[in-house]
Amino acid sequence: MSEHHTLSTTLVHAGRKKRFTQGAVNPVVQRASSLVFDTIADKKHCTKNRYKGELFYGRRGTLTHFALQDLMCEMEGGAGCYLYPCGAAAVTNAILSFVETGDHVLMTGAAYEPTQDFCNVILKKMHIDTTYYDPMIGADVAKLVQPNTKVLFLESPSSLTMEVPDIPAIVKAVRAVSPEIVIMIDNTWAGGVLFKALEHGIDISIQAGTKYLVGHSDIMIGTAVANTRTWDKLREHSYLMGQMVDADSAYTTARGIRTLGVRLKQHHESSLKVAKWLSEQPQVKAVYHPALPSCPGHENFKRDFTGASGLFSFELHKRLNDEELSAFMDNFELFTMAYSWGGFESLILCNQAEEIAKIRPGIERKLTGSLIRLHIGFEDTDELIADLQAGFDRIK
Repeated sequence: MSEHHTLSTTLVHAGRKKRFTQGAVNPVVQRASSLVFDTIADKKHCTKNRYKGELFYGRRGTLTHFALQDLMCEMEGGAGCYLYPCGAAAVTNAILSFVETGDHVLMTGAAYEPTQDFCNVILKKMHIDTTYYDPMIGADVAKLVQPNTKVLFLESPSSLTMEVPDIPAIVKAVRAVSPEIVIMIDNTWAGGVLFKALEHGIDISIQAGTKYLVGHSDIMIGTAVANTRTWDKLREHSYLMGQMVDADSAYTTARGIRTLGVRLKQHHESSLKVAKWLSEQPQVKAVYHPALPSCPGHENFKRDFTGASGLFSFELHKRLNDEELSAFMDNFELFTMAYSWGGFESLILCNQAEEIAKIRPGIERKLTGSLIRLHIGFEDTDELIADLQAGFDRIK
């Protein structure tokens, strides 16, 4: 496709070459382990070009996978995209592709908890050190770079507490100290499109495509879109570690992406309306929605992002006791409790201040009240607000 198309057009048309669709609107679902070669010459050609979209072996991908990878590269502006069975696999295999025993990783101290667990357990076992930094550190992150630092990992906004780091300042500072460090970001909240990671000097943009790419809470998949300098190594190391996705998940993800643009616009509109209402409630201490000034890094969000999605959190003035927590959380009509997010449904979870403190290494900002995380789906926002109001009424 032309590089001059808008995002909306790209999301509809990318990854739909005739080779992938074979005359249909959507790419074909090609399920295969063995892929047949007609001649020795054909086998040699496919073997030589197995990482360039030639059908070689099921684990390298079929036309279904190639279509999704093509779509992701056009969407995020990358040289290549690797597919994983879930977001956590994308995060961990991306990191593992660029580190070895004795190396050092700089990890945001407000990262998704399983990402931290991976560093604390698997990397530690491999004698790879992790230093956690405050996401709001800005250019001072350069002071934490060591001679053996190989990876800098970002997440924006932060998991749960939603800080938006000054990514341009962080990237510029780290590049000035050590240009070879591989900079990665968990870009799931932005769906890979509200924040164009590779345009900001980041090497690899990672998503739990389970969330916004799929959009319907029924498929698990991870993606990592890499720039030219990191793609070959990411691809080959991930392949050696056995990472792959089934054709049906790849197909469903590509189909979900066709409506990503319009879905994110609705998530933005609805979540902002609910967030503004919450900011006016007497029980609420602060609302951590990147599009609101009350969120740390709001100015960075306004500068770097083109919109918001549906996930944000708010802190109560008080810490709910067990009885209050059950009264509040167990009786919603529309909000349901579930891990993950990014689907059409509205979700709610609660973390106590001490639980947040345990997974915020090195961060001085401390919560005092219960933290409620919401994902705002496509229900009527007035009805969602009424559901939340009833929840507040239960804990008066």
